Amino acid sequence: MQNGERSLHHLEKIVALVALAAVFALSVGFAQAGEMRAGEKKNGKKSDEVFLRSAVALVQDAASGETLIAKNQGMVLPIASITKLMTAMVILDAGLNMDQRVAISDEDYDHLKGTRSRLRPGTVLTRDELLLLALMSSENRAAASLVRTYPGGLSAFVAAMNARAVALGMHDSRFVDPTGLSSGNVSTAHDLARLVAAAHEYPLIRQYSTRDSATVMAAGRPLGYRNTNGLVRSVHWDIGLSKTGYISEAGRCLVMRVRLQSREVIVVLLDSWGKLSRVGDANRIKKWLETHAPVAPRG
Repeated sequence: MQNGERSLHHLEKIVALVALAAVFALSVGFAQAGEMRAGEKKNGKKSDEVFLRSAVALVQDAASGETLIAKNQGMVLPIASITKLMTAMVILDAGLNMDQRVAISDEDYDHLKGTRSRLRPGTVLTRDELLLLALMSSENRAAASLVRTYPGGLSAFVAAMNARAVALGMHDSRFVDPTGLSSGNVSTAHDLARLVAAAHEYPLIRQYSTRDSATVMAAGRPLGYRNTNGLVRSVHWDIGLSKTGYISEAGRCLVMRVRLQSREVIVVLLDSWGKLSRVGDANRIKKWLETHAPVAPRG
C-alpha cells in the first residue's frame, strides 16, 4: 500500500470512529431524556414530570382537591366498567332489600359484546352477593340482574344514573347502560374523580371493591372470584376503593382511592394501551409521589 493510500485509509477510520462516537452520544442523550420524562433523578435534580402510558391520567389530593398529576384530564372517553361504581350507588340509594334473592335470567346476557359469565340462568344469589361480584370481579351479568329487578327497570335506572351524575357536577358524563359494556358511557378524568369521591362515602362499595376474593354458592356448587385489580393483593398498596374497566373502545381503565405518602389521593387512568400498562402507570405514580410530592400535613 502506498503512503498516500495508508493516510487515506487512516483518515477514513478516524471519521468512522468519530461518527460512531456521535451516534453513541446521541443515543445516550435520548435515553437520559426518556429518564427525565419518567421522573428519574439526574445530576441530583428531579424532573417535574412522570411518563405515563395511559392516554388520560389524573391524580388528585382527596382532601383538598389539589391536582398532583394531570394528563388530558378533560378528554371525554368511554369508561367501560368504571360505570359500575355509579350502578352500585344507585342500587344502594334505592334502599332495596339486599338480602332478597334474585334469579339470573336470559335477559341478563350480554348481547352487546358477547362477554361470558359463569352465572347461568336460574342461578339464585342475593342482591348483596350480586353487588359484591359486580364491584370486585366486574361481573356483567350480576350488574344486569341488579338493574333488571330495580323498580322501573332499565330505563328508570339509567335515568337515575344520569340524575346522580348531574347532582355530582359530572357535567361531561353520560350513561346509557349499567354495566359499562356500551361505549356510550362516557366521562372525563375530572368527572370520575368526583365519582370516586362520592362512591368512597359508601362503606359497602369501599369494602366490596377492594376485597381480594370471594366464593358464592351457585346451583349448589362454589364459584370462586378474584378482584380484577391485582394491586389490592399487594402489601405495598393501601387501597380504599378500586374499580377496573375494559372494552375495546375504552382501553384498559383504573380508578382508585389510595393512601400514599401519608395522604389520601384519587387516581384515574383511562385508555391504557397495554394489558399491564394501567398497573405499571399506578406504580409509576406511586414512585413519583414518594419522591416528588410533599407529605401532606397532619390534622
